[in-house]
This record gives sequence, structure tokens and C-alpha cells, in this order.
Amino acid sequence: MGGTGTQTGSPAENWNTANQNFNGMPLIAGLGYNWSLDSHWMLGLGADYSFLSLKTGTYSSNNQYATTVNGQQLQVSNRTNIYLTPGYALSKDQLVYLKAGYSSANLQNTFPTTSTSGGVTKNIIATNGSATNTQQGYIVGLGYKQMVTSGLYGFAEANYISYSKTTFSTTYPGTLGTYTISNSPTLNTYQALVGVGYKF
Repeated sequence: MGGTGTQTGSPAENWNTANQNFNGMPLIAGLGYNWSLDSHWMLGLGADYSFLSLKTGTYSSNNQYATTVNGQQLQVSNRTNIYLTPGYALSKDQLVYLKAGYSSANLQNTFPTTSTSGGVTKNIIATNGSATNTQQGYIVGLGYKQMVTSGLYGFAEANYISYSKTTFSTTYPGTLGTYTISNSPTLNTYQALVGVGYKF
């Protein structure tokens, strides 16, 4: 999972931020229902929810004046997906399917806590230490289900999730006046899932 962003400051400073990766393993629970269209084809409707939040490490941004701001962090939580799963039964125990639908997640941005310039580090006292926005986007994927026993099955999926860009802003006092820091991360996720389920 990765987020990228460019920060802009005022007056006349452009802040560059490297790509960030989220660390951790999600815990996901879901429900779904399949309709048989004929002997092989079926259409499913499903939803799932990620219970665990994921965070990046703390990271820094720098500008053209060799100033660095430190202590930033992103956290994603409460990810919810709603999707359709058209599938094809290879046998009575095997199913391959596509996945496409809507996704939303909460993205929290922690603003910089210190700045370093000329070897001197100073605390940044921002108007708000962190802010949370709801991201909306889409999920697409490919999956495989294998029946193990009566009702019990295993599955594996490869998914891609992309969200619209959002902007976080805060202000803090500086030597040349009040500065505004705006962070506009783009959140994209490559997700590999393996799990078990029960068919009623």
C-alpha cells in the first residue's frame, strides 16, 4: 500500500515528499451472495471490512532552500468495500471470479513536528497536529475459490484499490510570516488476500 504527496508552503516554498508504504497485515471479514445464471456462470454481490489500521513510518519532506520538515505520518483505517463478483465454475468445487466495486477508507495525516535548516532543528507548532479525511475510490481484482469440505472453502485474491486525491492543510508561524502546509497524498493499494469462508 502506498501514498505519495507534494507539500506546498507559503511564502514560495515547494515541498517534495517521497512515496510512502503502509506497514502491517489487514484483518478482513466479509459477506456475499451468489446467483447462478446457468450451469457454469454466476454473479455475486459482496462487502467486506478491514478491522485493523495501517500506518506508514514517520517521514520527512524537503524544499528548494535545503529545509526539511520531519515527523509526518499517514494512517489508513475503516476500509470498506462493496463489489460485484461475476464468476465461472470450473467444477462443482472450483470457481474463478472477477471483482469490481466501490471502496472507502479513512486517511489520517499527521503534520510535521520539527523543521531542520542549516543544521538547526526547531519545533513546529501547527494549528492542528493531525486531520482525517474519507477517501472514496474503486476496487478491481481476480480471485479463486476451492471447496474443502461441505460448506467450507478456501480462497485467494489479488486486488487493486485506488482512491481520489485529498488535501490536508495546517498553518504555523514562521520567521517570514504564517506558513501553510498542504499535503495532497494519492492512496493506491495492491492487495493479496488468502482466507477461508463458509457457504450456507
